[in-house]
Amino acid sequence: MAKTLACAISASCIVPLIIPLACAVTAADLPGYQTGSAWFTNGVDRLAARASHSREGKIAKNVILFVGDGMGISTLTAARIREGQLRGEPGEENYLSFEQFPYSALIKTYNTNQQTPDSAGTMTAMMTGVKTRAGVINIDGTALRADCPSSEGRALNTFLELMESRGKSTGIVSTARLTHATPAATYARSPERNWEYSAEGNCVDIATQMVELAYGDGIDVMLGGGRRSFTTTAVGGRREDGRDLTRVWLERYGDDQRAEYVQTGAALADVNPVSTEKLLGLFSSSHMHYDADRIARGSDEPSIAEMTDAAIELLQKNAEGYFLMVESGRIDHAHHAGNAYNALHDTIAFSDAVTTALEKVDLEETLILVTADHSHVMTIAGYPTRGNPILGKVIGNDGSGAAEPEEHTAADGRPYTTLSYANGLGFADLGDNTDADDRYGTAANSGRKDLVGVDTQAPGFHQEALVPLAAESHAGEDISLHAIGAGAELVQGSLDQNAVFHLMVGAAALPVTEE
Repeated sequence: MAKTLACAISASCIVPLIIPLACAVTAADLPGYQTGSAWFTNGVDRLAARASHSREGKIAKNVILFVGDGMGISTLTAARIREGQLRGEPGEENYLSFEQFPYSALIKTYNTNQQTPDSAGTMTAMMTGVKTRAGVINIDGTALRADCPSSEGRALNTFLELMESRGKSTGIVSTARLTHATPAATYARSPERNWEYSAEGNCVDIATQMVELAYGDGIDVMLGGGRRSFTTTAVGGRREDGRDLTRVWLERYGDDQRAEYVQTGAALADVNPVSTEKLLGLFSSSHMHYDADRIARGSDEPSIAEMTDAAIELLQKNAEGYFLMVESGRIDHAHHAGNAYNALHDTIAFSDAVTTALEKVDLEETLILVTADHSHVMTIAGYPTRGNPILGKVIGNDGSGAAEPEEHTAADGRPYTTLSYANGLGFADLGDNTDADDRYGTAANSGRKDLVGVDTQAPGFHQEALVPLAAESHAGEDISLHAIGAGAELVQGSLDQNAVFHLMVGAAALPVTEE
């Protein structure tokens, strides 16, 4: 017989109806879940204690998790300034949409084996309540990366699967490939994040796991890039097993499920959510365009806000509720290429997607969380005057307000930019090129350069970097978590990243089956 967790609280739980699931799972009455992990039980205990300070106690029927991949604190600061300056304002006083949420926390992002993490391990922590190794998706940290036999018996279940098993609808949206680490961690298990379309041993590739998800009736909405992982080499894809997974997906649901498969923004706009129950959109072979590049090229791809809108329209038809994960994957990719322009513009587009969600949901029954998986090594430095273009060279003042601002030069006599990277490929001047990935086609050029006459605000400018690397790296400092809606009051203080799972579970107060 099934009953709500509010009635299943153990005697040690003193805050029923506030964070009931966080208390109930300590009894390990969720078969197959990772209650034996110290990461999991520590997260439960911390959130149970935090719930004693809760003031609202509303239950989240719906949960939306927004993940800005690589969206560290410096990215937030620079993006908010850029957004304000695009409106003709100084910029520093601006707020991104989610920075105005009433609750926030700092999140520690380390993996079990790395001080500075990767997306597979960090998203696994958020989706399962358990920290793990870098490069590993929903397999606990005792398994070895890229070792299929070592992963047997070490699989972790996810929040998306938990919601599916409770009759709720689920969806994933990403500007990256849907088989990339962050979206994959909502539904797949793999000891190697790169096994997107093929795998070794008895392990199943990530794309196959997506279309064949066994929990509930499978994922209801999947929108993003990565068509190549689902199609065969005969049609330009990467699959060598002869399987067209888009056809497999359509055959799974058939006409009675009213499934739609779309490949363009125009086709997505034409989808009727009333007559559609399942929706798969694969809008590019690999990752989708950077937002600025999408606009510059007039590409027939939907924006992240448009994908978010379409997903919520379909998911909200389920009276039982839903879970939606929305990732802006290309913030991370722009940083790796050392291109702040695209990183900031994709962050702004991400903020617009959050606004779209806010306009569509009832916060009395919906929890919205906005966070990142990790940071990047972009810095904001020098002493630029108030309102100086965030992508520009440092124009400073003497602090008195009397003298006119003037361009600052470093000790080498050269101008320098407010934004720079601690490592990476370094300087490149690609002019109006809005595709940051083109940087990989030119030679690395780290260290100080003469920026006189260089337009550092152009889309194709790639900032200087100190340490030469083949690509800029992640950073290890804390990232932020912002919350609004039902259960948002639990988001406070400093938390390990696996606590995000427990926050969602506690806010949703999911039912448990009593034996």
